[in-house]
Amino acid sequence: MHQPTKIAAAVALALPALAAFAQQAAGDTPARVEVTGSRIRQVDLETAQPVLKVTAEQIQATGLVTVGDILNQLTAAAPPAFSKGATLTSNREMGGQFIDMRNLGSERLLVLVDGKRWTQTVDGYTDLSTVPSSMIERIEVLKDGASAIYGSDAIAGVVNIILKKRLEGGQLSIYKGQNKAGDGDNEDFSLSYGVNGDKGSLMFGLTHSSQGTVWAKDRAITSTSYGPAHATDGLGVGEFGRIAAVGPTGAAVTSAAAGGFNKYLDHTGSWTNPGTGSASNDIASYHDYVSTNADDKYNSTQQMMFQSPVRLTSIFTKGTLELPYDMHFSTTAMFAERTSSTQNAGYPLNSLTKSNYPVYVDADSYYNPYGNAALGEGNGQDLFFYRRLTEVPRVTENRNQTLHIDSTLAGAFNAMGRKWNWDVGYNHSQVRGTTRSTGNINLINLKNALGASFMNASGVVQCGTAANPIPLSQCVPFDILGGPGASTQAGLDYIMSVGQGTYGSTTNSATANLTGELFTLPAGVVAVAAGLEHRSVSGYDEPGQFEQSGYSTDLASYTTTGKYTVREAYVEANVPLLKDVFLVKSLSLDLASRYSDYSNFGSTTNSKASFTWKPVDDVLARGTYAQGFRAPALGDTFGGGSQSYDTYLDICDSRYGQAATNGGVAASCAAAGVPSGFRQVNATGAFVTSTGGSQTPYAFDTGVGNTSLRPETATTKTLGLVWSPSFVKGLTTSLDWFRIHVDDRITAVTVKYTLEQCYLYGVQSFCDNIKRDSTGQITSLSRGNLNLGALETSGLDFGVQYRFPRSALGQVNLRSDTTWVHSYKIKSTTESDWVSYVGEYGYNRLKSNLSLDWARGNWNATYTMRYQSGVKDECWDTDVECSHPDGVASFGTGYNKLGSLTYSDLSVGYATAWKGKIVLGVNNLYDKAPRITYSGDSSGSSVDPNLPLERYFYVRYNQAF
Repeated sequence: MHQPTKIAAAVALALPALAAFAQQAAGDTPARVEVTGSRIRQVDLETAQPVLKVTAEQIQATGLVTVGDILNQLTAAAPPAFSKGATLTSNREMGGQFIDMRNLGSERLLVLVDGKRWTQTVDGYTDLSTVPSSMIERIEVLKDGASAIYGSDAIAGVVNIILKKRLEGGQLSIYKGQNKAGDGDNEDFSLSYGVNGDKGSLMFGLTHSSQGTVWAKDRAITSTSYGPAHATDGLGVGEFGRIAAVGPTGAAVTSAAAGGFNKYLDHTGSWTNPGTGSASNDIASYHDYVSTNADDKYNSTQQMMFQSPVRLTSIFTKGTLELPYDMHFSTTAMFAERTSSTQNAGYPLNSLTKSNYPVYVDADSYYNPYGNAALGEGNGQDLFFYRRLTEVPRVTENRNQTLHIDSTLAGAFNAMGRKWNWDVGYNHSQVRGTTRSTGNINLINLKNALGASFMNASGVVQCGTAANPIPLSQCVPFDILGGPGASTQAGLDYIMSVGQGTYGSTTNSATANLTGELFTLPAGVVAVAAGLEHRSVSGYDEPGQFEQSGYSTDLASYTTTGKYTVREAYVEANVPLLKDVFLVKSLSLDLASRYSDYSNFGSTTNSKASFTWKPVDDVLARGTYAQGFRAPALGDTFGGGSQSYDTYLDICDSRYGQAATNGGVAASCAAAGVPSGFRQVNATGAFVTSTGGSQTPYAFDTGVGNTSLRPETATTKTLGLVWSPSFVKGLTTSLDWFRIHVDDRITAVTVKYTLEQCYLYGVQSFCDNIKRDSTGQITSLSRGNLNLGALETSGLDFGVQYRFPRSALGQVNLRSDTTWVHSYKIKSTTESDWVSYVGEYGYNRLKSNLSLDWARGNWNATYTMRYQSGVKDECWDTDVECSHPDGVASFGTGYNKLGSLTYSDLSVGYATAWKGKIVLGVNNLYDKAPRITYSGDSSGSSVDPNLPLERYFYVRYNQAF
């Protein structure tokens, strides 16, 4: 792909044309620095691009430990890509922290550290938690497109984490925090030390942090799938055996009229407190299974984490060396190891968990109540079974190691009486990881364990028959119908499977940059920057061989491996046009263009033009038009794919789906062969009971790579004003309009999206990926990566900073940032209509942060208010928790309006006489309670795990030495 542009040509043509007006520079100029969004070193830090800065002091005042948590509170930030509570999500990113700017996706945000690309996963995500917060000087957030400056991924903006350049002496920091209920313990320890000399400097940092577990069962609002008001809804497969006859096709036959049966083992207790089961091999121990009987089901959230634990240890060093000839060498090295784990309820097993490898309770099994041992030889039959193995919860442990090393040789020289700066550098970033999972079942061994068995002369149940016994060292029978009390450790050890996988990605890049001044125009100096970059990217994701075989209940996944290289060149010029004339204190134009040549899809040119105009000293107007792009990540293109048990609501369900209220959807479903009055069933065979839907009984295919993917392209437009009135000292306000349009967007399609595009919007390509059985149930659905239509968002960012006059009461500073979203919409194909999401759950219309900082003597305090506007949520039913049954949302007709949220945080600090500082803080000061939402995807419960559960207390102690 090649995109020549008028702006690219303008960069090449503008400089020779302006050379005729060149004037000789005279005198020294003030020191220039590089600001995020431009490679040109500048004196005036009021740039054409809107840049938000977060200082180290502001970071500590939040009471948060990691960079990801801090940035996810920005008003322009959307809910993070991977929720802390999405424990059922299968990806290598679990445990990391990723920021999503403007709901454009974390993969469309470029993360830099000291202006250099940071590590990325195979799927193109950058984990911000790996950057040690104790070593940060400030964070600059560019809320603007910057592909012309930095290349791929900078569509939603750029986060540039600026590390401390020098440190004299040592700094020790200790942090401890926890929820009001005593869980969710967070700890942080950091030690840093630095020395400086005439010839260079050296810094060292060590950080260890941990975020504790929060269990869903420990709070009433999170202890069930849909909250206390619907406690028995969403219950899953029970922990005792449910049995049915096996039909000719291998499916369960539960209807007596069809010669089947549907029974459940007698047991004590209830769904809130399960007891023990009766003898599983006695037919008299069973009762008819009724889907409305909650006591024959299981509350899976009792074994699930609401928020997962994470531990991170990092070692960081940075050094500089002054060299002859006005050169200096600098290097940064960082190694971080993150360990995280997730726990979900034991596996909800049934005979067709893997349809390609069915497993039944054999007619000759000792534990089969309908078997030959119970009914007489020749009268027995195989049994179709359902059973949740609560004895062994599913646990996944993820060990992730990140290594980053960069080195830069920089210098300066004079040419034609002007100073130029140059640098050459090499960056190496590497992510390596291993996963280990327990709680899944080896289906080969399970089939043996449920096969023929008998009680031997020693009173021990043994595999095989009395005539042909199988030694216990080779096979252990398993009483799968008897429930947890009937399980033996030997039996569990025999049927359980340990899964494993390895993954990693490596990025190596070599860069060369040159910046300086060309000549002087009447309005000022024409400055330029230019550079070259060569980058190679490779990665892999290799599940264990047994997981790839499909003989484990661990969802089958397949190897991903790929690589590509890119060569890039850029040029940028800042041209002052006018100065000190009527209504123009200054007017300048910044032009940039970048050419990128990728080995896997071709070349692209992306350009940018921006201006700054000061009509008077107090007012700055600024604007940008930028082209952007995002190259497909390795996983997008080379992904091997995997299976997934998705939770969804079938849009064709005649009770809770859109087919119940939308005649057009009902007609589309009927035309596709869905029977009239169709009801979606869950894994237990019961009808779904709410708009929350249920987990599919069948594994769907997801995440398959697509070698035909094209890069995303984008255009960004911004226009803003900065007002710093001279008659109000210390006040600065800014107002910036933005509009970002993305074409050919690369996205992993969801089940919900697939169903809506097919039945709600009539897009046939999505319908082709859905297969149903004769009853209407979806048995197969494929959702991979595609270039799907377009995405667009627009709105306003408003900022206020005011430093009050100092008084006897101390110094007070006010900071406020607000983001108002006018539009957020997606179209699935070029032919389909736009669908608006703004104002819905996860797409707040308005978010605002207000902070007051106070300092007096040794004391300081910060009070922060965080506001989110109300949102549209999915209804529970048309007449239950449904404030607007006739209202329209992206998910169809009917929504429930959830009110706005406001959280308050307070921290108080005291500086001691021995160079120490104590900080005490409370987040969610007024103990705002969590709420239920049916649009979220937190897996275990319907409470957003990214919002506060309750009041949170913390203390931090800093010591300088």
